[in-house]
Amino acid sequence: MSKQQRRTFTPEFKQQMVQLYKNGKPRSAIVEEYDLTASALDRWIKQSKTTGSFKEKDNRSPEENE
Repeated sequence: MSKQQRRTFTPEFKQQMVQLYKNGKPRSAIVEEYDLTASALDRWIKQSKTTGSFKEKDNRSPEENE
């Protein structure tokens, strides 16, 4: 059983995916077309709404920062 390599995405790519979603493209279509996980897309959408940043350090709760 081979483990898949973890992929990294640029902030620009993440923003494009969020914009597609905001423009009305179905979440399932984005996930399928760009070979993403639904949880990753959901996380990017949430990060975009809360902080506007995709950097993990900008999206930690106060408790996580301690």
